[in-house]
Amino acid sequence: MSTMNISLPDPMKTFVDEQVEARGYGSSSEYVRDLIRKDGDRQRLRGLLLGGAESSPAEPADAAYFDTLRARIKGRRSA
Repeated sequence: MSTMNISLPDPMKTFVDEQVEARGYGSSSEYVRDLIRKDGDRQRLRGLLLGGAESSPAEPADAAYFDTLRARIKGRRSA
């Protein structure tokens, strides 16, 4: 694991220390790693949402569509 030193203004360091204590993190590094993971997840989700928004719809997501999905799932379970 690599090491990275980050300088924070006193109010930000106080905030991080408070979050570590309040949320049960073992260290400030653990808290920052969690923030970075969540930001990566958020960016991936944003990419997927934008990709979906840019694509053309294949078929309407109405009751018949969901009935078809349920039938496919039930068919896989019994196979």
